[in-house]
Amino acid sequence: MRDEGRLNLFQRMMLRWRSLHPYNPVHIVRVPAALDAQRLREVIAARLEALGLSGLEVDTARGSFHYAGGRAEVDLSVQPATENATHALQHLIEAEFNLPFENRAHEQPWRFVAVDASDCFHLALIYDHFVAGGDAIARLLTDIALVYLDALVPPPAWTLQRYPARYRNVLARHPGWALRALFALPRLTASNRRAFRLRLSEADDASNGFVRLRLEPRQLRALLAVGKAWGVTLNDLLLAGLLQALSPLAEARWREARRRQIAVASIMNINRDVSPGTEAVLSPCLAALRIAHDVPLGVGLRARAQQVHAASSALKGRHRYLSSLFGLGLSALIWPFLDTAQRQGFYVKHYPLWAGVTTLNLNPIWSDSGDARIEGLDYLRAVPTGPMTPLVLAATTAHEVLHLGIAYRRAAYSPAVAEGIAATLARCFNDLQP
Repeated sequence: MRDEGRLNLFQRMMLRWRSLHPYNPVHIVRVPAALDAQRLREVIAARLEALGLSGLEVDTARGSFHYAGGRAEVDLSVQPATENATHALQHLIEAEFNLPFENRAHEQPWRFVAVDASDCFHLALIYDHFVAGGDAIARLLTDIALVYLDALVPPPAWTLQRYPARYRNVLARHPGWALRALFALPRLTASNRRAFRLRLSEADDASNGFVRLRLEPRQLRALLAVGKAWGVTLNDLLLAGLLQALSPLAEARWREARRRQIAVASIMNINRDVSPGTEAVLSPCLAALRIAHDVPLGVGLRARAQQVHAASSALKGRHRYLSSLFGLGLSALIWPFLDTAQRQGFYVKHYPLWAGVTTLNLNPIWSDSGDARIEGLDYLRAVPTGPMTPLVLAATTAHEVLHLGIAYRRAAYSPAVAEGIAATLARCFNDLQP
């Protein structure tokens, strides 16, 4: 019997979302060496083959997938150096967000783009989101960069679990958590009815745009010190900053009789809840922690962050984020009965979210390598929107820098509005004092 995995609940929904629009995250590592495209192609192929990530076959009818192995096909393109690397990477990310992967018997869920910068290059890994979570991709891309820098150095030693446990394991391992989350669904439904809905300019336009911020070491240290002094996490600060930035865009909510709250979500990796293993898990295993807030005028970032922290701590303590899985399961049952237009607007109507936050700290992953060349790497991450979340703030800590990549659905936010959100976040986080 061949080795194969079962698609979990989130993977199945990602494949459904993919039928509406590409769902492709983009990770980019800066490699401090001159670009040799042929050598890079060989390194990529060797790492994919060594980790057993070639020859992917997906059977959506059976809900299964299998890595057949064999020689890896490497889809690598090269872009020449430009005077403005920041703009080049932004254009690259937007293009790859909106470019579908080709459907075929053996899926090719990886694309690579090298952006030449003369004395260094940026290597982008674009992947079909149903195959992998961000932490596994960060390890893979780090592997490729380190091996490229010195082919004599053996690749980092870590174990990759290609076929993870399914979400139903939460029921078996934590039945109390699951029951509490199930019984909390009516409360979640009531909260959804109090949330102000985002208006889409064109319901059938799922294309993505992208803007970015970079917090330098001094700014990141100040942000972390503020969080410690206020008793909140970095994630709380990011959610509070988003609420501050989104509030002026939702002023019409004050004219509503009931729908006056703005809802945002923290996108969580719940591998530890599903499986007790310590191996790196390839497949995405995600849940959403939803925070709904009135965002009244005249409240500063400190009070807002502490309010977010109180709400998120209570939800985490009761494992209420698992309610999002039951909600996802219900939407999966309804999905086949919806036409394309209804699918595009389903979550906007029934699960109104304005934005989501996802965080990834590269430093623990990089410290595991024990390689001094890590110091020369930098990392940017961009996570696309889907039907559920029209704006995604991907926060990535690399060394002492915090990269904030903002993906937005163009039908929900114009480029000018997205730039304004980024500018508001920059003002919120700049020169903070504990």
